[in-house]
Amino acid sequence: MRLGSPGLLLLLFSSLRADTQEKEVRAMVGSDVELSCACPEGSRFDLNDVYVYWQTSESKTVVTYHIPQNSSLDNVDSHYRNRALMSPAGMQRGDFSLRLFNVTPQDEQKFHCLVLSQSLGFQEVLSVVVTLHVAANFSVPVVSIPHNPSQDELTFTCTSINGYPRPNVYWINKTDNSLLDQALQNDTVFLNTRGLYDVVSVLRIARTPSLNIGCCIENVLLRQNLTVGSQTGNSIGERDKITENPVSTREKTEVTWSVLAVLCLLVAVAVAIGWVCRDRWLRRSYAGVWAVRPEPELAGEFAIGSSRFWGA
Repeated sequence: MRLGSPGLLLLLFSSLRADTQEKEVRAMVGSDVELSCACPEGSRFDLNDVYVYWQTSESKTVVTYHIPQNSSLDNVDSHYRNRALMSPAGMQRGDFSLRLFNVTPQDEQKFHCLVLSQSLGFQEVLSVVVTLHVAANFSVPVVSIPHNPSQDELTFTCTSINGYPRPNVYWINKTDNSLLDQALQNDTVFLNTRGLYDVVSVLRIARTPSLNIGCCIENVLLRQNLTVGSQTGNSIGERDKITENPVSTREKTEVTWSVLAVLCLLVAVAVAIGWVCRDRWLRRSYAGVWAVRPEPELAGEFAIGSSRFWGA
């Protein structure tokens, strides 16, 4: 019987019981990844003889396939169309690996690769199951401190977005690096429109004079912990004081300009008084040209003090 469609390959899948290789691979959201399915190096295959089929293990979704003398890929699921392909040159060398482009969170599942040989009576040549783990980095957590803290309790909010898989959230007492009781926190984790996780954690804790805490977002798959601290104490006290006696920036500016205006006025008055006093002093002390005539020092015909020199 000639095997000419992916549907007939599915019938063979259910009857084959050969050993299957198990592999795992990790990929970041938005990246490209290769799912390995290859025979030992040095193998050679005729593309008119081999049938290659890639599908998801659980849902049996068709990812891609190779059927001799059939280039149509109409049966490929729309989620993988134009995103999954195999290399014809690679298949001739026994490399039936799948290249998956632009990885999404929905790609986190098991993929089954099956290679059959028509010349061997459709005997299985290769069977590999590749488990794809998908990850995405969470954003750096943002911790908001209380704006209007009560006398007995403080409420902190920690937010992080666009990560994968689902995170773990911890609150830490950074004074001794101990974990706070998870009963004190309320976590909300949900999938956004991109299929990634957003998380909001609210911590309610008794108020103490000084509290140094941190919010930690753990991505287990990436073995990554993102921690941001938030310290209370003097900052909260200052905020309370400002709330009781608020002074706006505009008011501060007006006071500054008023002080400068008064200083300028005082300087102007001082300058004016100085000019008036100087003018009066000059008028009182001025006695005309004769007041500055020098005393006679030389005797004789050309003495400075002689009447001839001054025209007397």
